[in-house]
Amino acid sequence: MRLYPTLTSYGAAQTVTGSKHLIITVHDERILLDCGLFQGEGKESDALNRTWGFDPKSIDYVILSHAHIDHTGLLPKLVKDGFTGPIYCSESTKHLCEIMLLDGAHIQESDLKRINARRKKRDEEPLIPLYTMEDAVEALNYFEPIPTQKPVKVGQSTYVTLIPNAHILGSCAVHLNLIDIEGTAINFTFTGDIGRDSDLIFDGPFAFPQSDYIVCESTYGNRLHDNASDAKEQLYQLIQDICVNKNGKIIIPAFSVDRTQEIIYLLDQLAFEKRLPHIPVFVDSPLSVKATNIMAKHRDEFNPEILEYITKDGDPFGFPSLHYVSKVEDSKAINDIQSAAIIISASGMAEAGRIKHHIANNIENPNNAILIVGYATPYTLAGQLLQGKNEVRIFGDFFAVNAEVHRMSNFSAHADYKEMLEFLSCQKPSEVKHVFLVHGDHDAMESFQSKLKNAGFPKVSPLIWGESRIMSPRKDR
Repeated sequence: MRLYPTLTSYGAAQTVTGSKHLIITVHDERILLDCGLFQGEGKESDALNRTWGFDPKSIDYVILSHAHIDHTGLLPKLVKDGFTGPIYCSESTKHLCEIMLLDGAHIQESDLKRINARRKKRDEEPLIPLYTMEDAVEALNYFEPIPTQKPVKVGQSTYVTLIPNAHILGSCAVHLNLIDIEGTAINFTFTGDIGRDSDLIFDGPFAFPQSDYIVCESTYGNRLHDNASDAKEQLYQLIQDICVNKNGKIIIPAFSVDRTQEIIYLLDQLAFEKRLPHIPVFVDSPLSVKATNIMAKHRDEFNPEILEYITKDGDPFGFPSLHYVSKVEDSKAINDIQSAAIIISASGMAEAGRIKHHIANNIENPNNAILIVGYATPYTLAGQLLQGKNEVRIFGDFFAVNAEVHRMSNFSAHADYKEMLEFLSCQKPSEVKHVFLVHGDHDAMESFQSKLKNAGFPKVSPLIWGESRIMSPRKDR
């Protein structure tokens, strides 16, 4: 029996994907916080996703912060490799995972089919999928939703409280009440991905209990976002410039959950105000369509502003010129449109899904624009566009980047450094023994580390992959 709980990171340590953090309690219970897929790491992603660093069979239970694939996408492989315990999360996170894990399995199988066809031509051995659709279905059987804002006993001596943090539907910070060998309480919080107080749709983020240890994201630890209130006018101006003045198309790579709905909501407002031009708007993603339907059923998580808007408009995700597209043939038909249009499609980093086809079909036309509205790692197609590349490779072919490339950071679901500091302001810094930084690149972590120390947190450092940290109570208790 160990004297104190330990913490070890096996993902999102000095990177922004693959979130996986293992806590071992004094009773040797093994708690895995998130089980995310590594994405956008180039050729290294596949190897990272096949290496656990721990035995999946040894994990007693999983607690999820939210449904994004970089936080949940390896759950099917975890089950495939022997995990049989419960997966705790909020109810809406479970509902999203029911569509997102199946979609992730489908994308993986489709991508691997194409990759293996090329490997066969080169007389190379085919790659084996990380997991199958059947594995994803099996993983869903282990989900056990728990209420938010209420302590729930999940182990021999561990209590978990999920605290909504406004990142996406169902997202929460995870607060754990642990003990040492003498029964002294140790309060631990994993922030998950921190949302924004100015989020267009969700209420929060809400304060969490005073903690001894905090694992905090740092994605935008060195950046400030544009004012969220300016987003609608910036979007309106881009529509005027591209769709009205140039009769061109705006292509928007957007994550299916939250980002897509935020854009739809702003376009809905423009339509309600009779300022949206009479042009078709396509949401071309089966997952986005399903996610929008799920979101509409969870209005209990909405903020007062959108609830007030609903009383006037009725549906914040529907207006006359909006078309939700699921069928493949309908998606292909969009390519035949020669006039102005807005196309919103997944994925947000433009690494998979229908968005790659839309970018390929429109990127060489100077009358068009590609609007990036979220974070993108450098290796991804969206990341290369943000870097100003003159030429990009899509499906093995090279395309000249003649379309305008725009970025709007107003839509980010991640808090910037001021917003993260505000989120952490519920804490007495002197009572926090250690803040561990995850989910950020080196520059962002280094900058945010300095800001946290200036805010009075005595000890701040990044978590290192595979390096265990001991969590003991404060000495002044």
